[in-house]
Amino acid sequence: MPLTVFRPRRLTALPTGRRNLFSTAVWLFAFPLLVPTPMTHAQSDSPQSDSSRAGSAEPTHWQLFVSAFAAGDEGAIRSFRLDANSGELTPLRDGVAIEHPFFFAFSPDGRFLYSIEAPGSFGGTEDEFLTAWKVSADGGTLTRLNRQSTRGTAACYVDVDATGKQALVANYLTGSVASFPIREDGSLGPIASFVQHSGSSVNPDRQVAPHAHCFTISPDNRFAYSADLGIDRILAYQLDPATGTISPAPQPFVRTPPGAGPRHLTFAPDGRNVYVINELLNSVTHFRYLPDSGFLIEGRTISTLPDDFIGTSHCADLKITPDGRFLYGTNRGHDSVVAYAIGEGGDLTLIEIRASLGQGPQNLAITPDGRWLLCANMPGNNLATFAIDPATGKLTPAGEPLATKSPSCIRILAADAGR
Repeated sequence: MPLTVFRPRRLTALPTGRRNLFSTAVWLFAFPLLVPTPMTHAQSDSPQSDSSRAGSAEPTHWQLFVSAFAAGDEGAIRSFRLDANSGELTPLRDGVAIEHPFFFAFSPDGRFLYSIEAPGSFGGTEDEFLTAWKVSADGGTLTRLNRQSTRGTAACYVDVDATGKQALVANYLTGSVASFPIREDGSLGPIASFVQHSGSSVNPDRQVAPHAHCFTISPDNRFAYSADLGIDRILAYQLDPATGTISPAPQPFVRTPPGAGPRHLTFAPDGRNVYVINELLNSVTHFRYLPDSGFLIEGRTISTLPDDFIGTSHCADLKITPDGRFLYGTNRGHDSVVAYAIGEGGDLTLIEIRASLGQGPQNLAITPDGRWLLCANMPGNNLATFAIDPATGKLTPAGEPLATKSPSCIRILAADAGR
């Protein structure tokens, strides 16, 4: 299918040079818009709950964990409860203290959580960590197990394979990926594989070096794909959960449109379609996934912004509903959530672009029943909840957003059926 690229957007001048690695990383990566003021493995934001496995009654609540991306005592992973009928969010506990937990993921059975940890500064000169936590039986408490170095800085993404034996990490600022074996007790072994990306692309401010921004596992648990913003490539690796290692896939990489800046990718529930959100060109690119080989075949690229928008904006995250009918992405700067219908063959059709109800929508989550979309407005310091219309995919706000410190990642733990 021929490539169609819609409306590249003007970019803001960004810091250059190697002045202060911490401030540069925060500007370029976490806060690119600073202004004054189960489902298939790869798609799921949550491990499958006991109640859903048993086919029990519809849940009355969903339990969420949300990271507070901050230094010192303000950095934390906190738990919340989402009312499955009204969409109301309620804080449950203060959570655990951890500095700069930008991203995290659960094990498939929900017994363990693996989070980024960056003591002191994020994207500084010291290597950062992947930290393992045990989740209590009631889902309310996290107990630290251990941590291992990621051998990089501005660590920004975590995924866990379907067997629960392997964890993956992407290091944004230093442009590398790593894999870790997971022990029987949920703790992490030292790095089993480490790959340093290389190269550059066309944007002189953001693409002079590699910047791995995600590392996502395929639904069949055979491959993992890293979107590298700095070199406009999706790099492919084969998984070996038994050893915790990775190796180059038969198709080592595919290119995205020049200057696109691929950030996150997700698989559709059908396991045949992949979508990449491009931070710099504010767009989503569709790929076909060939499970036998792991090859990605590029399709259409479509804009995430309105035709009349002339400001500065950068995409961040994307998610698909469990039934595979709707895809949502975030625009930081335009501060909105874009909604698409997924058609035959995986093509996208714009439904609407709705305000995110806060500054800098950073991360999304969709409940396993497909009824609610949650949006983490990180610099806006709030969580917004939207009802998803099952017929049209349109979003309706469920009341006012809930104030919370610097939310950067949302994960749904389990259905809470009257717990």
